[in-house]
Amino acid sequence: MRRRLAALAALSAIGIASNAQAANNDPVGDLITSVISGALPGTGVFNVKATLYHAGAKGVGVLDSLGCKVVPMRTIAVDKTVIPRRTVIFIKETVGLAMPDGKPHDGYWYASDIGGAIKGKRIDLFTGKNAASMKPMQNLNLSTLTAVKVGEFKGCPPA
Repeated sequence: MRRRLAALAALSAIGIASNAQAANNDPVGDLITSVISGALPGTGVFNVKATLYHAGAKGVGVLDSLGCKVVPMRTIAVDKTVIPRRTVIFIKETVGLAMPDGKPHDGYWYASDIGGAIKGKRIDLFTGKNAASMKPMQNLNLSTLTAVKVGEFKGCPPA
């Protein structure tokens, strides 16, 4: 009798453990989360509305929220609940744009800033020192871009 009770207890424990494990793998929950966040299930792909910002605009300083210098055509401001700070992002729509030194952009941006107006699936692309720096990217302002998380960085973003 004791052996039967021990076997039933062991089977119950195995069943509970497998149910707990199944709760961690919730494809329906992942799909619902991806619809809400704009990310593809299981990936770091986001469809985000982009705006532009430059130094000298109201409230914009020379340092980002990490205390690093903002880098033209590299720094992005994000909602850190959607895209964590210190994330390296690839934005295909920016590939080939002219960098301040005249070289073509490789599409890589660094999430090192946050902004009061950046909520949800929005990003703010830092263009440079003044409003004129925004002209080459004006067609991206208020457009939806594909932002892909490709890694993380430590310290400050590269200049």
